[in-house]
Amino acid sequence: MTDHSHLHIHHHRLSAPMCSVIERMHRAGGAPLHTLTPTQARAAYEAGAGVLEVPKAMLARVEDLHIPARDGHALPARLYAPTTDTGLPLLLYLHGGGFTIGSIATHDVLCRELARLSGCMVVSLEYRLAPEHRFPTAVHDSWDALQWLAAQAPQLGADPARLAVGGDSAGGTLAAVCAILARDAGLPLALQLLFYPGCTAHQDTPSHTTYARGLVLEEPAISWFFGHYATTRAQREDWRFAPLLAPDVDGVAPAWIGLAECDPLVDEGIDYADKLRLAGVPVDLEIYRGVTHEFIKMGRAIAQARTAHADAAAALRQAFSLKEAS
Repeated sequence: MTDHSHLHIHHHRLSAPMCSVIERMHRAGGAPLHTLTPTQARAAYEAGAGVLEVPKAMLARVEDLHIPARDGHALPARLYAPTTDTGLPLLLYLHGGGFTIGSIATHDVLCRELARLSGCMVVSLEYRLAPEHRFPTAVHDSWDALQWLAAQAPQLGADPARLAVGGDSAGGTLAAVCAILARDAGLPLALQLLFYPGCTAHQDTPSHTTYARGLVLEEPAISWFFGHYATTRAQREDWRFAPLLAPDVDGVAPAWIGLAECDPLVDEGIDYADKLRLAGVPVDLEIYRGVTHEFIKMGRAIAQARTAHADAAAALRQAFSLKEAS
């Protein structure tokens, strides 16, 4: 996934554990994702997804369910709850993977950890992926799921008055878009929880140049992902692909945004935080130093991942008026 010859450029910025992870990834010698077919890339990502994760939390409730999309497709989802109590607040979680890879399985440990640390219910959605399902299918699936969860919350044991949406990378993009759609539909959300979201149309911020090579997410992979998903300039410049181009974000849900310092996406995350703040939206922005894209799934090796899990959970507890999780 990484070009080792460029790693030395970033050594002074990266933490020692992060350098070690990248060096180990290089030594493992896996083919870069952008050289694989989407099916091969999904399998490779899933095979490596749990290698650096924190231990899998055992929870009181873990249930698989299906959520109907607007075209009748049944979207797989997994519900995580730290207790069997009813009336829990609910977070819809949308996984990363460039709209092309990723699944409930690849983000299982992370969603368990968010539920465990926050005390809220988490529902992880398996939205449909490109290139089989191009833009805007992932947006439609995510928004359909959020509306369904709002309507079905009591039946699931959740509190319909305390809902949030979150995700990482492409899932962060989808979460930001859902927050805007929720505002437009009059569906109140307590929080949008965004880990290094994609926000820009053409990947032309300075950080895309600075961190184009040598780290976990490289430019060829970004082009490969988005080339499968958004195939025209008009799609790239649709705000549902690039939330920075949303006409206005007044009145959207408060945001917690967690970014990696050494990430092609860091500048657009900061830009989106600024856009929200300028619209009067409360924003809590955290930039985790010395780490790369995907770091939140490396909690066994990267201390900042565990810090980010705790910070995100604290933001959820505050947004939902929950006490400290036991």
